[in-house]
Amino acid sequence: MSQNLHICKIFTTFAADFKMRRYALFILVCLVCGLNSTYAQVSNAGRSVFSFMSLPVSSRINALGGSNVSLSDGDISMGMCNPALLHETSHMVLQLNYSYYLPGTMFGSALYGHNFGEAKFIHQNDDQPVRPNYFAVGIHYLDYGKMQYADEDGHLTGGTFGARDILIDVMYARQLSRMFKVGVTLKPVYSIYEHYSSFAIGADVGAHFLSPDSTFQMGLVLQNIGWQLKSFYSDEDGSGKEMLPLNLQLGLTYRVKHAPLRFHLQIHNMQTWYLNYEWTSFDKSPTTGDIVPHDVKWYDMLFRHTIWSIEVVPKSEKFYIAFSYNHRRRAELNLLDQKSLAGFALGAGVKIKQVRVGFAISQMTKSNFSYQAGITLDINSLMK
Repeated sequence: MSQNLHICKIFTTFAADFKMRRYALFILVCLVCGLNSTYAQVSNAGRSVFSFMSLPVSSRINALGGSNVSLSDGDISMGMCNPALLHETSHMVLQLNYSYYLPGTMFGSALYGHNFGEAKFIHQNDDQPVRPNYFAVGIHYLDYGKMQYADEDGHLTGGTFGARDILIDVMYARQLSRMFKVGVTLKPVYSIYEHYSSFAIGADVGAHFLSPDSTFQMGLVLQNIGWQLKSFYSDEDGSGKEMLPLNLQLGLTYRVKHAPLRFHLQIHNMQTWYLNYEWTSFDKSPTTGDIVPHDVKWYDMLFRHTIWSIEVVPKSEKFYIAFSYNHRRRAELNLLDQKSLAGFALGAGVKIKQVRVGFAISQMTKSNFSYQAGITLDINSLMK
């Protein structure tokens, strides 16, 4: 409970400065309820259903290491990490993303944004009033392709079956002042594997802060609060329901004033300390070269909670080049006997008039790289 009281104190103080205690209270209640549900959890690795919800839904997010909850610059896909990152420039914007994830699979997303309400606040760049309510809807899917039936000994029995995951994000954010936004997402999720199916309802709740000089941004979000309403199977109690991959994240973004550089630090899974699947890890012995087990060191576990990234972005923001390092990916996907770039990601994007295109590359398996591409269309400008 001391953790909850500490979060209460931070939010109450912060909200008092903006005279927005009711919004802070709403966020606080969601955070506390979500955190209380994980107190008995030792490790979240492999203990939740719908793990595909943690995959990066766009090339930009992939290039930034798989998640970013603090950068609000008009990229509508950021709202799927933190709904408070929806932006005044995401009005009538359509974004499509596709990923070559694994051979035979299809992984992609589509998003659309629409802002509404009476123009009230001033745009940070051109001093124009903007609408304070931001709405967006998105869908992302993962189709695992066709698989062949086989018995318990691996003998093919004929015929094929499919498996797929589908997630819908309905996002809303409100601009409370020029510096502070809050947001919430409702996310129904459905999976079907052969004749087994599951359905769940989840939610995200988040906040975003932008400094007066626009050089510093901070985001806080609790993702995947919710329940599995229909499980894949029934256990001895007749339930079989599993938890969603709850994730409390804090993000920090800093842009250098007189250089085209932007730095990001994301701290994820703050609700739990242990992120490894096993209590031990493996490494090569420096003396014999043999692979030996060892306990995961505290500093290794600490860095598994972090994602580091850097962007080269000019003041006009006409393009970006991003490079990131995700230590948890590196620890889980790296192969001891082979060279690997697991944990690293690289991406770039360019804006040409009303069209933005982006591309990212990362390594998820031994012999395959994951490629992700996206295109964003400003429909409002194209219709003028």
